[in-house]
Amino acid sequence: MKTFILMTKLAPEITSKLKQRGKVGHAWLDEVKKKCPEVKFLTHYALLGKYDFLDIYEAPDEETAAKVSMISLANGAMFAESWVAIPYKKFLTLTEEI
Repeated sequence: MKTFILMTKLAPEITSKLKQRGKVGHAWLDEVKKKCPEVKFLTHYALLGKYDFLDIYEAPDEETAAKVSMISLANGAMFAESWVAIPYKKFLTLTEEI
C-alpha cells in the first residue's frame, strides 16, 4: 500500500454550516469506505489556513487515491488534492541512487 495525503478546501456554502460538519464528514467517510473499501485512513486533521482538512491514508494505487479526491469534490470540496507520501528512509535511499 502507498501512503497519500489528501488536502481539502471546502466550498463556502459547506463551511458556513459548521455545526453540521460532523454529520457531513461521517457521510463522506462512509462513502469513501463503500466505494474504496481498500483505503485505510491513518489520521484526520482540521486545519486553519489555506486548506480545511488534511487526511493521511493508504491506498493500493494512484487511481484509488484519485477516487478519494473525486468523492471529496462530489461532496462539497472546492479543492481536493491527493499527494503521494514517501517514507523518509525510502527518500534517503533514493537520494543515494542519484
